[in-house]
Amino acid sequence: MGDVKESDWKLFRKRLPGWQESYMEKLIGEYMEILSGEGRASERFWALEERIREDKKCPGVIVHDMRRSTMHYEIARLVRDGVITLDDLDGFSEDVTGYIQRLQ
Repeated sequence: MGDVKESDWKLFRKRLPGWQESYMEKLIGEYMEILSGEGRASERFWALEERIREDKKCPGVIVHDMRRSTMHYEIARLVRDGVITLDDLDGFSEDVTGYIQRLQ
């Protein structure tokens, strides 16, 4: 990928926290389902612990490599993991949207 436009970088940094909040809100609902499900308390507890451990690796929870040079890759991961959709990329340049669409 070439250089990232300043406008794309600013938009990514502005939108990422909101995308992550929305995704984590969805996760909390799923966690509540695990906790209120059937089975012993210990089974539900350990199922939730395993789920949280896996979810913490998702860019919808944390982006480990927040650099301009990795922005396209991180956006692709957000789309792939269902954190955002292509519609959420409204306002980004054709460089970004085209790259992501080619990966689909």
